[in-house]
Amino acid sequence: MSEKVASRGLDPLGFIEREGSHARVPRVFRPVVAAARDRLLDVFGARLDSAYVYGSIPRGSARVGRSDLDLLVVLSEEPTGADRDAARVLGEAVDKQFPEIDGVGTLLYSRARVLSEPERYDIGWFVACLCTPLLGEDLAEFLPRYRPDSLLARETNGDLARYLPRWRERIAATDGTEEALRPLVRFMSRNLVRTGFTLVMPRWNGWTSDLREMAEAFAGYYPERAEQLRRAAVLGSEPVGDRAVLLSYVDDLGPWLADEYARVHGVKAPQPQNRS
Repeated sequence: MSEKVASRGLDPLGFIEREGSHARVPRVFRPVVAAARDRLLDVFGARLDSAYVYGSIPRGSARVGRSDLDLLVVLSEEPTGADRDAARVLGEAVDKQFPEIDGVGTLLYSRARVLSEPERYDIGWFVACLCTPLLGEDLAEFLPRYRPDSLLARETNGDLARYLPRWRERIAATDGTEEALRPLVRFMSRNLVRTGFTLVMPRWNGWTSDLREMAEAFAGYYPERAEQLRRAAVLGSEPVGDRAVLLSYVDDLGPWLADEYARVHGVKAPQPQNRS
């Protein structure tokens, strides 16, 4: 039993192993990744420090027509509003070109921010452990190894309480159509499942990005909330445009998770004012 627990996404020394690789990208998605890589070079040119692909595609678990393409782009300087607009247009173009994917999400950061001390256990960890290099220098070389401990839990997801008011505003501002609500359900479901998982991560002693496995890990410690997180895991992969689901997140599951997280791990350290 101890050997099985020790191998949950960890290397023999207990550090989180980097997930994903180009070898795991399913053949059907390889043209999508190649097109995104080429477009990133065209759009950002010499300002592009490095770029990564993350999520289900480099993990090899993406589903044709259902999974999105997730990109993380690091620029040599702080991204501007124009840069974010350009990334959005790029994503829309790739999404339109390839029916194999259901949307493109692109995160934009500066090199200085990724490598900064305040981001060491948040964006830095994300790049080092969850992102597969696509272009440029791999910044993981400048970052430490990470263990699934309480510090990592606090600094990755210990700020849910700060985001719940914004989530409520987004729900209120969204029309009631399936098309408008579905992305919000997917986003919030994934976020809550990952938060529930990192709440128990140090006790579970491992790492996984599989939403259903995350929910099951959580269920072992909070059986009274297990079905809520299991349902969120399903909706994170197969979302439906249901406002009632979103309201249950911000009125019940989300506040409970935020309070329990603060009790167990504490609250995430304040971030720089320009945090996006």
